[in-house]
Amino acid sequence: MPSHVLILGGTAEARELAAVLALREGVRVTSSLAGRVARPGAVDGEVRVGGFGGAEGLAAWLREHRVDAVVDATHPFAEAITRNAARAAAAAGVPLVVLRRPGWRPGPGDRWHAVDSLDAAAGLLPRLGRRVFLTTGRLGLAAFAHLTEPHFLVRSVEPPEPPMPPNLRVVLARGPFTEADETELLRAHRVDVLVTKDSGGAATAAKLSAARRLGLPVVVVRRPPLPPRLTAVPDVTAVLEWLGPPTAPGAAAADTCP
Repeated sequence: MPSHVLILGGTAEARELAAVLALREGVRVTSSLAGRVARPGAVDGEVRVGGFGGAEGLAAWLREHRVDAVVDATHPFAEAITRNAARAAAAAGVPLVVLRRPGWRPGPGDRWHAVDSLDAAAGLLPRLGRRVFLTTGRLGLAAFAHLTEPHFLVRSVEPPEPPMPPNLRVVLARGPFTEADETELLRAHRVDVLVTKDSGGAATAAKLSAARRLGLPVVVVRRPPLPPRLTAVPDVTAVLEWLGPPTAPGAAAADTCP
């Protein structure tokens, strides 16, 4: 087990991993948050907020703070962070693992339209519906700002900022939400198409079940590919296996005894 683990966080899995590692004797755990949410949930261990200054800045931070292992547990669409983490870990000679929860898969009754980008999703919308539940994150609204005909419903923890579509209604709320919650929301706002990213996980999957129940089309933005030669695992248990077992109390002292 490394003595200092840096977790690039912001996800539920990152918080879960930090909570486990914070309880392990002799392990220093630091969680790094991008700072895009003003009031993030509580995180165990040390927390730093803000960027590192690209790959070079992160590599310097890894050396300065004597980090032994990096866990990239950021959102599956945090492409730039993952790319910088891969470059920084390689430059600093620090092992890196990527925690990526499995993506969603369509089931019976789903009407999914898979696309590779937000721009492609925006281009597809006019053929699918006029009342859109847009769940791609407040930072992705710019890709839909040029669409003047559809009416958009956006749910966010914090108010979004321009650019964004002109016909927009914002609901401020923090999940998780149940299938009943999502079904009621879709019906109340007469939504006829859902747009989402393939974030994966159970926490935000209820909207997909609600869309299936109501027979609505869903535009799903595929995940960006990971950089080559990275080790990726699907859950916290696999990360803990990668890190290795906890060091037994007194083991280090015993190793140095004559």
